[in-house]
Amino acid sequence: MLRRTHPLALERYCERTLAEIELVTNNSAQSAHQRYLEIFKIIEQRDREIASIFNDPKRSNALTMLARLRAAGMLTEDEYSRLSSETRSDVELLLGAR
Repeated sequence: MLRRTHPLALERYCERTLAEIELVTNNSAQSAHQRYLEIFKIIEQRDREIASIFNDPKRSNALTMLARLRAAGMLTEDEYSRLSSETRSDVELLLGAR
């Protein structure tokens, strides 16, 4: 499941980030320099997030990654429902432990 979901969730995350950047880019109330600085901050923050959520997709950390994907809103309900009930319980347990 993670092998199929990982690239889709990564694409969703990047699309969300690019949409956020587009809002800043189109904000004519700010100077070009202010927009640049805000975009730079977004990129820095999202780069840290993308690393913590998506790096190292292997079996040994699949549950942790699924929990992070779920917490970030990167798993659709359909994708989440396709996980086994045991896996969903484990993910919810990890999310509750935060």
